[in-house]
Amino acid sequence: MYDKVKLTKRQIKEDKFTAFMLKARTWFIDNWQLAVIGVAAVVLIAVAGVYYSRSQAAQSEEAATRFARALLDYRNGSNQVAIMGFSQVVDEYSSDEAAEQATFLLGKVNYKIRNYEEATRYFEMYLTQYRENRLSRGAAQAGIASCHEEQAAYAEAADRFQKAFDEYPDGPLGGDYLAGAMRNHFKTGDLEKAAANLDTIKVRYKGSELVNRAIRSFAENSPGK
Repeated sequence: MYDKVKLTKRQIKEDKFTAFMLKARTWFIDNWQLAVIGVAAVVLIAVAGVYYSRSQAAQSEEAATRFARALLDYRNGSNQVAIMGFSQVVDEYSSDEAAEQATFLLGKVNYKIRNYEEATRYFEMYLTQYRENRLSRGAAQAGIASCHEEQAAYAEAADRFQKAFDEYPDGPLGGDYLAGAMRNHFKTGDLEKAAANLDTIKVRYKGSELVNRAIRSFAENSPGK
C-alpha cells in the first residue's frame, strides 16, 4: 500500500499555474489568428490616434496660415481677394476655429463693399453655427441690422439692433445697439419704442456721453420740434 503524498500549498499553486499556462498555450495555438488580429488592432488604433492628432495639428496650422493671409488682404483693401481667402477657410477647414472668424469677416467684408445680401447670409450663418462668443454674436446681429438700415428696411433694422443688445446686454457695444434701435424706430415713426430705448439708455449708461447724444437725438426727432 502506497503512502499518500501530501502536496504543499505552493506545489498546488504551481500545478494550477502550470495547468493554466498549458491551457493558454493550447488556446493560442488553436486561435493564434485571433490573437494576432487583436494585437494588430491595438497597434493600429494607437497609430491612428497619433496620426489623427498630428493631422489635426497640421490642418489647424494650414487654416491659420490661410486665414492670416486673407486677413492681410482685407486690411490692405483687397476685398475680393480676401473674400476668396476667407471662403476657402470656411469651405476647407469648417471644423477649425479659424472658420468661425472667417465666417464673421465674410459678413463684414461684404457689408463694406455694399453686398448686403451676401453680408446678411454670412452673418446669419455665423449666428446659426456659433453660439459661444456673445460679443461676436451681438456684432453679427448688428451687422444684419446695418444691412437692413442701408436698404431702408427700418423696422427690421430696429428689431435686429434690439437683438444685438439682447445677445450681450453688458457688452461694450450694448449702448450703441440701443441707439441704433432708437434711430430706426424714429425712421418708422414709432416714438413709443424709441422712448423705451431712450429710457433703457438713461438707466444703464447714466452719466455717459451716450445718454446726452440719445437725449438730443430724441428731441430732434420728436414732433413739434
